[in-house]
Amino acid sequence: MSFTPIGASRPKITVSTLQEKKSRHEPITCLTAYDYWGARLVDEAGIDMILVGDSLAMTVLGQENTLSLTVDEMLHHVRAARRGISNALLLADMPYGSYHLASDEAVRNATRFVKEAGAEMVKIEGGEKRADLIRRILDAEIPVAGHIGLTPQSVNRMGGFKVQGKSLSDIERLMRDAVALDRAGVSCMFLEGIPREVAEMITSEVGCPTIGIGAGPGCDGQVLVFHDILHLTFEPAAKFVRRYMDGAREISQAIEAFRADVLTKDYPADTESYHLSPETRQAIETLLERKGAMRGRRSMNTVE
Repeated sequence: MSFTPIGASRPKITVSTLQEKKSRHEPITCLTAYDYWGARLVDEAGIDMILVGDSLAMTVLGQENTLSLTVDEMLHHVRAARRGISNALLLADMPYGSYHLASDEAVRNATRFVKEAGAEMVKIEGGEKRADLIRRILDAEIPVAGHIGLTPQSVNRMGGFKVQGKSLSDIERLMRDAVALDRAGVSCMFLEGIPREVAEMITSEVGCPTIGIGAGPGCDGQVLVFHDILHLTFEPAAKFVRRYMDGAREISQAIEAFRADVLTKDYPADTESYHLSPETRQAIETLLERKGAMRGRRSMNTVE
């Protein structure tokens, strides 16, 4: 299987691209990003989908969970990410409370993500019970991603961030949820925190691409959190997280080195400082010499 090298030109990723990749059995790549520079780095690395996830409440804003995040806060970060993206498909999480109360309000909020922030798809947590709402949003010409399994916005009902789909009844429920979302018309479906065997069953059952996070290798694609793969977090990593660098350690070392250089006056060096042109320096020296001569003459007059 071939892949596009980093830096090579590539076509814009669309919802149609995702379906084509599933039909070709070509893995779909997805990462979160929450601002311009993060989104730009992810986009230029050739990632297919960039998710501005409500996980930013925890990774960026230091919240205990995702529940406090508002629509306006999400819009702020989606707009920033949009500026850094050229090719990837931009997907935005709809935060808790933005689609739970009334379908009209949900459609209005989804529309804001498209009109005000440039999102190309919105993601909604929940299964069968969200099918009608998803159809309403699709009627507004907005692609929708589903999200089942461990749904972080349900953390209080679930009693924590726990793996889902362990019992036969739970597996049956997940299968019903997956089929309902697929029939509702989602462009893709995120499967989080479920056994790999269950994820494989869902992937083979539904027509839309599945994107796994803690759901094993049998999904059509994989997503991880930007801060997790770079180890820019303070908490222990989940079992499914693979860290590709120790960013926190390297950044801390860089900050400590800067502090030490300032304290020892090693920074800034002369080469890191701006200088006047020789002509301007000569003019200033001449001026100072004249002022010094004038002060000398005034001192002599005072003595006399």
